[in-house]
Amino acid sequence: MSALRTPPPPPPPSPPVGEDAGDVGYSKRLRPRHMTMIAIGGAIGTGLFLGTGGRLATTGPSLALAYALCGIFAFLVVRALGELVVHRPSSGAFVSYAREFMGEKGAYAAGWTYFLCWATTGMADITAAATYARFWSVFSDVPQWIPALVALALVLGINLISVRYFGETEFWFSVVKVGALVVFMAVAVFLVATRHPVGGQVPGLAAITDHGGLFPAGFLPMLLVMQGVVFAYAGLELCGIAAGETENARRIVPKVLRTVMWRIALFYVGSVVLLALLLPHTAYSADQSPFVTVFTRLGVPGAAGVMNLVVLTAALSSLNSGLYATGRVLRSMAVAGSAPRFTARMNRGRVPYGGILLTASFGLLGVGLNYAMPAQAFEVVINVASVCVLGTWGMIMICSLLLWHRARRGLATRPAYRLPGAPYTQAVTLLFLLGVLVLMSADRGVGTMTVLAVPVIVGVLVGGWFLVRRRVAEAARGARAATGGAPRRGPGVS
Repeated sequence: MSALRTPPPPPPPSPPVGEDAGDVGYSKRLRPRHMTMIAIGGAIGTGLFLGTGGRLATTGPSLALAYALCGIFAFLVVRALGELVVHRPSSGAFVSYAREFMGEKGAYAAGWTYFLCWATTGMADITAAATYARFWSVFSDVPQWIPALVALALVLGINLISVRYFGETEFWFSVVKVGALVVFMAVAVFLVATRHPVGGQVPGLAAITDHGGLFPAGFLPMLLVMQGVVFAYAGLELCGIAAGETENARRIVPKVLRTVMWRIALFYVGSVVLLALLLPHTAYSADQSPFVTVFTRLGVPGAAGVMNLVVLTAALSSLNSGLYATGRVLRSMAVAGSAPRFTARMNRGRVPYGGILLTASFGLLGVGLNYAMPAQAFEVVINVASVCVLGTWGMIMICSLLLWHRARRGLATRPAYRLPGAPYTQAVTLLFLLGVLVLMSADRGVGTMTVLAVPVIVGVLVGGWFLVRRRVAEAARGARAATGGAPRRGPGVS
């Protein structure tokens, strides 16, 4: 029997000098079509399909302005990340860049902030999936935590097989989401153009002007909702992580990013404008996708059910992306000593299963949250995730700024694909992100409590650094010994 056993995979080779050890061992199996849909699909998830309903009800049509403003800064963040990727593709993405420009402390802070971002986003995703499932009567009497657990188990299985399975799954998830949005926008434009009634309401500007105008609740609610809008754009950075498992990333990533941003802006801003023209903002609610609301009011048989299936797909897609991203980021940290060693392990499919399982275990907390407080679960986790998104975007812009600074000193060369307007665009974006955090603190309730928790999160990160710093130093010494003292952007795996 022993002769029939499959031999174990060979150990990964040492990384070349100047490369990140966390990139060793991956298979380059993601294709340009995967990259395009990962970039688009990563940013089209629960924030748009579920969160938009509650935000429309609160702020009214001015939500479109919030999406447009945040979209501009999201573009700058992605453009900055694209420059870093072309500078040096890495599966560790901005964690690897933080290590290059700020040292291991910067990589540690960036990595664990990003992990917390996706761990909490995963909780939001399984909460959304469970909420969508209850749309159908067969699930109406099922406790909300059960479909949440099923969603987590399904996506976890997909991620543990191979990156090709992830890429194909995310490709088709994204095709479904984008296709549904295109169909919705085409139907909505037809309804507005023909003034066909939707649930007794004639579409058009009257749906806005007759119900309080652009700012029915005032200007301040539009500002206060910014944190939720930033969360809706989270996931755009996935293309930077996926670049480490793509052939010719320096050529593919710029092409992808040049077309992705205007598409996403069209989907977000265009969808919100059409939703506002179809029905008064008071018709929408936080507990139902606004797209489902429209088709339910329209009375098309089965259309609401189909759209609900689409938004369920969006939640699963976002969860799928989160497990993928954190697995790669945690491995980049683990080989440097700043994450648990088991998160550096890879299976036969060259998947860093340790980090994926760690993120999934936090997803179980989301299942528990759905059991304990199903009504508030989504709002609680979305606020925590938003703070972490702000931290992640801030870290990307700081790395971009440091690359610009090194280039000015002649210590680095900026690629041809770069963030325009540097260093002013980095500075303005950082000020915007700080402003969103201040606005969150002014939002009495969950938002204020979340901002007050930031010092606690920072304290935990500082305490964690003192626990791992000796292991980080040992890993760095081992890396120098393995390369004969030559510098390298990440220590090797012993």
